[in-house]
Amino acid sequence: MAAFVPATALPTRRSLAVRATTTAAPAGGAARRRLPRPGRRAAPPVVMTSTNPPSSDAPAAAAAAAAAAAAAATPSADAAAAFPDAPAPTMVRIRRALLSVSDKTSLVGMATYLSENGVELLSTGGTAAALRAADLPVVDVADYTGFPEMLDGRVKTLHPKVHGGLLGMRDSTDHVDAMAAADILPIDLVIVNLYPFGETVARGAPWAECVENVDIGGPAMVRAAAKNHSHVTVVTDVGQYAAVMNELADNDCSTGSRLRLRLAAEAYSAMAAYDAAVARRFHAQAGTAFPPVVTWAGSLKQTLRYGENPHQTAAFYADVSSGRATRGVASAEQIQGKELSYNNISDTDAAWALVTEFDPATDGPVAVVVKHANPCGVATGETAEAAFTRALACDPLSAFGGIIALNVTVDKAAAEAIAGLFAEVLIAPDVSGAAAEVLAKKKNLRVLLTGGLPPRDAAAGLLLKSVSGGFLLQGADVAVATADSVRVVTKRAPTEAELRDLLFANRIVKHVKSNAILFARDGRAVGTGAGQMSRVDAARIAAWKAAETGRAAGEAEGARTAGSVVASDAFFPFPDGLVAVADAGATAVIQPGGSKRDAEVIAAADERGMAMVFCDFRTFKH
Repeated sequence: MAAFVPATALPTRRSLAVRATTTAAPAGGAARRRLPRPGRRAAPPVVMTSTNPPSSDAPAAAAAAAAAAAAAATPSADAAAAFPDAPAPTMVRIRRALLSVSDKTSLVGMATYLSENGVELLSTGGTAAALRAADLPVVDVADYTGFPEMLDGRVKTLHPKVHGGLLGMRDSTDHVDAMAAADILPIDLVIVNLYPFGETVARGAPWAECVENVDIGGPAMVRAAAKNHSHVTVVTDVGQYAAVMNELADNDCSTGSRLRLRLAAEAYSAMAAYDAAVARRFHAQAGTAFPPVVTWAGSLKQTLRYGENPHQTAAFYADVSSGRATRGVASAEQIQGKELSYNNISDTDAAWALVTEFDPATDGPVAVVVKHANPCGVATGETAEAAFTRALACDPLSAFGGIIALNVTVDKAAAEAIAGLFAEVLIAPDVSGAAAEVLAKKKNLRVLLTGGLPPRDAAAGLLLKSVSGGFLLQGADVAVATADSVRVVTKRAPTEAELRDLLFANRIVKHVKSNAILFARDGRAVGTGAGQMSRVDAARIAAWKAAETGRAAGEAEGARTAGSVVASDAFFPFPDGLVAVADAGATAVIQPGGSKRDAEVIAAADERGMAMVFCDFRTFKH
């Protein structure tokens, strides 16, 4: 291992391939040296090559080497000299950096940039090994502290010479004297990203492995550096490398207070998100459904043009604290189209939640069309094209400007059918190459690909809803009625075809705003009554909507609902709602039951020869 050498012993500057330039000095000041900006290079900003021409600072380097020899004998004097007795500066020169990263993407490029510009590198474990493999000079933290890594790497950087170098205030005489007395040198830049706890949980790793991936030293260093941001720059994400390098290039290897404050804020956000993920997994292991204190963290995906309405501000965040790998709107890849809006995202999520109720392996292709968060078309089909065509026929008028979702790959035939409708968004697991070519002609259509379907299980996650002064949490609604779980409560049992449609309709109605009534027939929704204050009105609207759409399609009066089935998201409080759907031609009903007047509702069904089953669970959606 290399012995620890103070930063002053290193060459003052090692040139990059693009030589540094000097800018005119302000009146009364020294010329300011500009380092090359990585952002101006054709190559990616953090992947750089360098040459090492003879240094023009050779005398300074020799003097620095001599100073290093003296410092080796009297390290306290060197430590004291590192701190000017002055107020916290706006610009802080980077002389020493500590790098300890789990994600080593662009690490060598960043470290090369620092080293070539005179920054001493401290590092640990695998990070140090990666830097040495790239022929970069690096000092092991263990050599600096004089204390070896121990406990299988659990203790590496938890040492006063590390945290003192991070927390010491350079403008405090007391701090400077205390650091000098303990041979503590200032650390100006910390580059840390943490053990991949979230990724470990997401792949279903055993509990012991999850615990071992809880980072301790990393968060401690990040918090210390962020607290002392007046003097220390903290970097917690690979995406920040370019901004830091550009800042150094523009300011003679120094960072400004504005950047340091922003990075400190982002560091605390990153630590909060990390802790939230750890807490959630620990509570899950302990069986705590709703902890006394709950934390929720998100990563900014997109700042939106506006919210639900143009006078509202909005942004889109991905959940980073759940520890679950899921497939949906937040993780989808947008392959074409305009920027997503707030309402696009909200409606697309509603469409995706509904279409993923249906497993292609057992239910076949299913297409959904959503408008204002309510389904206006849902249908099964032999192919993706057939499913979409049947879903569109449910209510073509409402489908205009809607959201389309499919549970299978979109092929060319389906894409050609979709291209005939003005739609805002298409979301699907994938599209074929030929389909992508067809959809590319619809330049404004936003196409989102999820890469697959999310898991459907009882641990599907929590739903959050804000209220004044707080928020509500609840488990996702994953209840599903099956042929074995429903109870026949009428004299007549449903036929096989009726039962199939009842179960189909029941899975749809829970995605309709309450009060909700849905007519379905032959694997297709044919009439929806959504968001009504009374259930009988929802029933009447659903019947009316089906009749209107049928007339527009040139069908016989009442043909759409004749022989149909009906799903209700909650019980019928009075027989009038059931009578309304029966009058429209429905022959079977599925509902939760539980009303004081269930007997009256059942009697009304029996009088009309209808079959009715109770699923015994309500599916309100507000």
